[in-house]
Amino acid sequence: MLSKTSKCVVNALVELAKLPEGRYEGTSSIAKRIEAPKNYLGKLLQGLCARNIVSSQKGTGGGFRLGMEPDRITLYDIVEPIENVAMWEKCALGLKECSETDPCPVHDQWKVIKEAYLSFLKTTTVADLIKEP
Repeated sequence: MLSKTSKCVVNALVELAKLPEGRYEGTSSIAKRIEAPKNYLGKLLQGLCARNIVSSQKGTGGGFRLGMEPDRITLYDIVEPIENVAMWEKCALGLKECSETDPCPVHDQWKVIKEAYLSFLKTTTVADLIKEP
C-alpha cells in the first residue's frame, strides 16, 4: 500500500503527464485537482526535480512538467525516495542472517509478497496510469 505522500506525488505526475508538450503547470492548479496542500506538493515536486523526473521553470508561464517521457517513469522511481522500498529486500523480521540458505520463519512467504510488490512498482509507469480503460 502506498503512503498518502506517495499517492499525492503519483497523482501529481499523472496530471503533469496529461499536459500538452512543453507546457508547465503551476502547483496551485495541480494541488487543487488532486486535493493536496499546495506548499507540500511544491516541496515534493522540487525533490523530483533533483532526479530529473520533473523539471521546473519560474516566472510567467512557469511551474512544473515531466522531465522525461511518462513511459520511462516507474512507480518505483517515484515511491522509492519517499517509502524506502529498497528496505523490502531485507528480512521481514529484521534478522541479519536471513537468506535462501538460512531462512527466517517467514522468509518464503515474505519473498513472494515482496517480489510481487517490487515487480509491480518497477513495471508500472506513469504512462500506464494515464491510459483510458
